[in-house]
Amino acid sequence: MKKINFFILAAMAMVAPVFTACSNSDDEENTQNNQTINNIVSEYTVNDEMVAKQKKQSGKDVAVLLVAFGSTWNNAFLAFDATKVAYEKAFPEADVYMSFSSDICINRASHGENKDDAGNYVKRDYYEPRYLLHAIGDAKYSKIYVQSLQVIPGEEFAAVVASVKKFMNNGYIAGSHLDDEYLKKLQEDKAVFLGMPLLNDPDVDVPEVAKQLNAIYAPRAEQGVVAFMGHGNPDTYDTFKANVRYTQLEEALQALNPNYFVGTVDMPYNYKQNVLARMQEKSITSGKMYLQALMSIAGDHAHNDMAGAGEGYWDETDPESEDNSWFEFFGHKGYEPIVVKAGNHPQGLLEFPGVLDVWIKHTKEAEFLEDAYHSMYPEE
Repeated sequence: MKKINFFILAAMAMVAPVFTACSNSDDEENTQNNQTINNIVSEYTVNDEMVAKQKKQSGKDVAVLLVAFGSTWNNAFLAFDATKVAYEKAFPEADVYMSFSSDICINRASHGENKDDAGNYVKRDYYEPRYLLHAIGDAKYSKIYVQSLQVIPGEEFAAVVASVKKFMNNGYIAGSHLDDEYLKKLQEDKAVFLGMPLLNDPDVDVPEVAKQLNAIYAPRAEQGVVAFMGHGNPDTYDTFKANVRYTQLEEALQALNPNYFVGTVDMPYNYKQNVLARMQEKSITSGKMYLQALMSIAGDHAHNDMAGAGEGYWDETDPESEDNSWFEFFGHKGYEPIVVKAGNHPQGLLEFPGVLDVWIKHTKEAEFLEDAYHSMYPEE
């Protein structure tokens, strides 16, 4: 590959003085430097080779890239596996790839620490969006869909948008550029599509997701409170005014049953204490309280911040601590918290077919990302 050769030459030039000597110690240093070069080249090309192989085997010319934050929980990996399968069924003409934005989650996945449905440990290559986009571009797919698996159009989604724009502007890998004519053609053909997060449209997505969640939880909402725990944007940071989607979803759900509430772990004025206050305002001071994660998968937040029980999840000296789980917090406030589980674990939204269909619909209706491309060579 031409770009790899260029990168190797550049890397060798950086260590050129090493190759002028012949002693044993210098030979050892040469070996170390060569290994460093090989590692760098491997890091930049492993995805290119993986994607190129997939494209050659499938013969397909359309790529769908799913972008999630990631997880280290086994149940979450099974949910991602099932999501990829669902997308392959929905897009039979496309090669479907999954990417993580979290380095920790990527590393844990690549080491094969998690099992598949059969109970076997499986190595999963969920690289960063930038590397997979570069590989997809290097394989020259003629049509590319990038689908955000975020719930709200917040800061994580903003990073997805930035990834697509950087890809279209050939700005990922120093010394290793994509064919700019190819990128220009993608722009001219309007062939790069961005699928929006789950709750993107307040008038369409919010009521539809409320409908799907009510279809699952209506029987429990008749028995007590159903509280959904979302993530939220941190502090006062609110990209695209995304945090308001949680409030809008609560309103849509309460139009179906007043026992629904939606809080977050990271949205100002919508923490568990705020959920409690809204419940008390409605004179709901006791009874069953079903807890459900309002996140794509059930990861650390679902297992710990929401469902964590016992020692380590409740601080008697600081009952209002954010380190206290929802399960313990509401249990100590007089409610009977119940974590709804499947397969002995909490569930994420990707595990609900009706909700997953909203994401798939977003991909099918994805729009071309206007003004994403600017030539690397404007003087030409």
